[in-house]
Amino acid sequence: MRKTLSLLVSLTAISAVCAAILAFLNAKTEEPIRVTGERKALDAASAVMPSSVAKGKVEKVADGEFVGRDEKGAVAGYAIEGEGKKGYGGPVRLMVGFEADAKTVVSYKTLKASETPGLGMKLNEPGFRDQFSKRDGTALKVNKDGGEIIPITAATITSRAVCEAIADAQAKARSRAERLGK
Repeated sequence: MRKTLSLLVSLTAISAVCAAILAFLNAKTEEPIRVTGERKALDAASAVMPSSVAKGKVEKVADGEFVGRDEKGAVAGYAIEGEGKKGYGGPVRLMVGFEADAKTVVSYKTLKASETPGLGMKLNEPGFRDQFSKRDGTALKVNKDGGEIIPITAATITSRAVCEAIADAQAKARSRAERLGK
């Protein structure tokens, strides 16, 4: 009994020390991780904005929502996170850029995708991504579903998830545009 109690006290002390170390490390790294995440989101938003957005004129207006302004301060575009929940390897999260009409797709940048390397991850290749440029985000479907988007060979599920993510982002962009009075 005494040996068991001694072991219990020792394990409790070790666990308490480990928990304290982890809490300390979490407190020290939480802010840098948050800042890095925000910087990556801003960089992705800036990369997908229309060319009419002035340099340095991209502002975060909500989590996953950015507005780009021209030299005169007028809204020139939006960058909004969208998610396609049914990717082959799980959800596909994109940062999608829209023109000032909050309807016309400029481009997208992948934020998170666990698709098959060599197949589904081709969603980042210009040959696939460029098909979405200058199109209405609500009308996007792969050609197997009656749309005009040519899916990635052997990765139709991923292609559908990209269409879904863009439609999700566009719904948010239109909502943002309405709130801004556009």
